Amino acid sequence: MHVDLRALYPKLIHLMLDTVFVVDENDRIVFVSDGCQSLLGHSADEMIGTLITGYMHPDDLADTRASIQRVMNGQPHIDYRNRYLHKDGSSVHILWSARWVEEERARIGVARNVTALMEAEAELRFLAHHDPLTRLTNRSLFYDRLASELKAAHRNRSHLALLFVDMDKFKNINDIHGHAIGDRVLCVAARRLAGCVRETDTVARMGGDEFTVLLTNIQSVDAIAAKVEWIHKVMNEPLGTEFDGIQMPSCSIGVACYPADGEDADTLLNHADTNMYRVKRRRPIAGDKPALGGGIPA
Repeated sequence: MHVDLRALYPKLIHLMLDTVFVVDENDRIVFVSDGCQSLLGHSADEMIGTLITGYMHPDDLADTRASIQRVMNGQPHIDYRNRYLHKDGSSVHILWSARWVEEERARIGVARNVTALMEAEAELRFLAHHDPLTRLTNRSLFYDRLASELKAAHRNRSHLALLFVDMDKFKNINDIHGHAIGDRVLCVAARRLAGCVRETDTVARMGGDEFTVLLTNIQSVDAIAAKVEWIHKVMNEPLGTEFDGIQMPSCSIGVACYPADGEDADTLLNHADTNMYRVKRRRPIAGDKPALGGGIPA
């Protein structure tokens, strides 16, 4: 039995999960396979006759035009990535394989939706430096930032403060209400801490219910004391009604100042950690000021 393969080609093209485009030298779409519906939300009838540049993400337009010129100069581009706009307004990451056909004076391109892959890659890059639960900076990135800020402080003869924050008796929440509730409380604590600092500062989760806060360009001891008091105030605010009456744990905060309490990351962290446990044992009453390092103007 003879099979006319040429007659099957159009059917095969429309069965492809990727989308096939044919675009003339003026950027006008002359053919697009049915895959465009799932790729960009438009039907083939809607796209044929329109300019392909009209679907490109504005931020990628200049770079995409350079790729188009490369292809039209006879250099196939088989691994080009850019973004297009879906009909619903969302961005679609596309991996292209394209070449120029001189006889037809047209570009042939095959587009693959790699949005999920790009998002997964971005998430992996994020998680390499952030805590997966709270989305805060993780221990590794915090050490890097602390080292960098210490160099800047030494160079600029400026001061910084390191806070070690521990949630008091947090284990009781896990034991009584379960780890799922405990995780939600940790996320609330993380958001509150992050909301207490400037963009130039850093909040990190070091593990469990322990957090660190790096305050840069500190002008006075009073500024540190005010920040610690503010953190206590914010952290002690009641949890929402969705927590069904669970009380937000208080926190103990240890402080270390550069350069008075140390000039390297490990020394400062150890000092702040020791200070925090001293505060926890002392159980200061409301209004007590934390023990702060010297060497900073009052």
